[in-house]
Amino acid sequence: MVFLCCKHSEVFFFEIIVKIGDKMSKEKESKQISKSKAKKDQPKKSMWVRFRIFLHGVRSEFSKVHWTSGKDLVRYSIATITLIIFFAIFFYVLDIIFALIQSLF
Repeated sequence: MVFLCCKHSEVFFFEIIVKIGDKMSKEKESKQISKSKAKKDQPKKSMWVRFRIFLHGVRSEFSKVHWTSGKDLVRYSIATITLIIFFAIFFYVLDIIFALIQSLF
């Protein structure tokens, strides 16, 4: 794929990018093919071993998570509930006002 532009230098630049991209994609394909061949040669692991590997990955990801403190959790919960109540009352009052306006006409 070649992008055509007004200046010759830009066309040349885009051709180089496209050629480099093609080379990189071919290298990735060859690496994937060699990996798939290597995987076929290895025996399949048992379900118990794969499950243990999965649990190990889950545990390592959980250790990377930043957990909020209990104090912050309470603060955010109160703020959320307060905003929900505020907007519920706001839209209720707005609905009553529109109902009154509609009943006048």
